[in-house]
Amino acid sequence: MNTRPTEAADEPLPGHNPPLLYNLVYCSRASDGVDNDAVNQIIETSRRCNPARSITGLLVFGSGIFFQWLEGPRDSVLALLALLKKDPRHHTVVLLTSGEEVRERLFPDWDMELVTADAVRDVLVDALDSAQDPQNAESLRELLQQLDAGLLNGPAKG
Repeated sequence: MNTRPTEAADEPLPGHNPPLLYNLVYCSRASDGVDNDAVNQIIETSRRCNPARSITGLLVFGSGIFFQWLEGPRDSVLALLALLKKDPRHHTVVLLTSGEEVRERLFPDWDMELVTADAVRDVLVDALDSAQDPQNAESLRELLQQLDAGLLNGPAKG
């Protein structure tokens, strides 16, 4: 895991309220030829670029499907989503949820973390178990419901 600098501009000082934080979750189909090497390149680029944008999150790749949670300042997250929609490594981008609220980050130490489809449930359950913010807990429950509904199951069709 990569850690973010503790003095990030959008993070509150001790004793202050959490910042207004925008988050979104989308899924998409991987394009033909996208393999683990291509996904690792995505992660490397994200880890290089996301800290400057104050964006954190996770990327799940499995069964030819990308599933990603992004959180950070609204303008930064929306600008990144616009770039992602143009990325030829995937198609059929479906926005599952988005929102802006005052809360702490779900993944504060992850500039971008790759989670395999087999491990994502464990990551989400761990995050839910440690969630102190009721809004975070609700978001995590929704993600678990989407996962349990089979979002990542089945072969992808290019």
